[in-house]
Amino acid sequence: MVGIENLKRIVDQICRDKGIDRSLLIDAIEEAVRSAVRKKFGNRREIEVQFNESLGEVEVFQYRTVVDEVLDEETEISLEEARRLDPEAEIDDDLGEKLDNIADLGRIAAQSAKQVIIHRMRDAERDVIYEMYRDREGSIVNGIVQRFERGDMVINLGRTDAILPNEGQIPKRSYKQGDRIRAYVQEVRRDVRESGKFRDAQLILSRTCNEFLIKLFEVEVPEIAEGIVKIMGASREPGFRAKIAVSSIESDVDPVGACVGLKGSRVQNVVQELQGERIDIVPWSPDPAKYVYNALAPAEVSMVIIEDERKTMLVVVPDDQLSLAIGRQGQNVRLASRLLNWKIDVKSETRYGNLENSGYRSLLEIDGVDEGLADRLFAAGISTAGQLAGMETEKLVPLARLDEGKAKTLQEKAALVQPPEPAAAPVGVAEENAASDDSGALEPGPA
Repeated sequence: MVGIENLKRIVDQICRDKGIDRSLLIDAIEEAVRSAVRKKFGNRREIEVQFNESLGEVEVFQYRTVVDEVLDEETEISLEEARRLDPEAEIDDDLGEKLDNIADLGRIAAQSAKQVIIHRMRDAERDVIYEMYRDREGSIVNGIVQRFERGDMVINLGRTDAILPNEGQIPKRSYKQGDRIRAYVQEVRRDVRESGKFRDAQLILSRTCNEFLIKLFEVEVPEIAEGIVKIMGASREPGFRAKIAVSSIESDVDPVGACVGLKGSRVQNVVQELQGERIDIVPWSPDPAKYVYNALAPAEVSMVIIEDERKTMLVVVPDDQLSLAIGRQGQNVRLASRLLNWKIDVKSETRYGNLENSGYRSLLEIDGVDEGLADRLFAAGISTAGQLAGMETEKLVPLARLDEGKAKTLQEKAALVQPPEPAAAPVGVAEENAASDDSGALEPGPA
């Protein structure tokens, strides 16, 4: 036996506690002992290591060739000595001899054996965890917050720990050690030795991905679990707002109503899990125009112009609906764009009318003029690039909100687009010169 008493009992206990296959652990022990023996006796000896089940110990055998004259004691044995071990030994036989004097392998050799066993056990344990969780990738798990590591959260799932990265955490909620938490299993890894930031983590969780929102609705809405209501897409800005598109395969089942639930109970359960994230439930439509109309709600849409090849949409809304359609910091239109997977450009009716005017478009051709500046100039009666180039600079400064030097530069660039011409009097100079054109009513500009 090699340095460990009651080895069989220890092997059985480890396999039971860790769920490791017994043969894998025995292979690890045999490899560890083999490595330790070679460190003590060198690599030239032919060594065989076996775990004796009946004795519950590791046995080490040295094999040497039977020869007439021994030239190398490590690989050869004399016939006389061989027959003391085995009376039937003959020349050129490979004779195995059990080594009984290796109980003390030395500190370095014993440490090497320990490292091999630990390494193999970790590999075996990783395989067990992978097999246990590989079918749960893409599902929701429950765990307990164990500790924090540089902003990342370590979640105890019972048999193993998982990592909830900082970027996978909803920003508006803070957890403390011991709190219960639900998360989406985003990735299950077999080999973690070259996994970058989360080198020691097999399970990567997320609470910010779109799939977490979808899975929560699947749990809360029986019609989704039964396949009657289908989730056609989702987009989120975690902790703030989300959109989810739903449809029904049965005409008498309202997909939005099914997701909302009685008095909003179902959607509120999801909202609470997501720390108050506002959720818009959108009726899906195969018609992109109808779909974007639903996705931009509660804003009203006047017109949708679609470019199928480029997957872009120009959405025109009433002037008083523009801020509602765009949302705070562009959030509403941004989520709608992700939901449809189309590029969406939202414009007010006034601006769309302006864009139909050739003079307004000439203003946009000037380098440095965006739609906001073009709107101000157009509303003030400056309806072409030529008028901008030909007007008095001191009158342009307050309209363009530029200093005199930049205003002159802007006029020089305008002259490159159109030859200078007299500009119309800005709004406020004379009531009869109020800005108007053939594109419809205009927003009043600054005096």
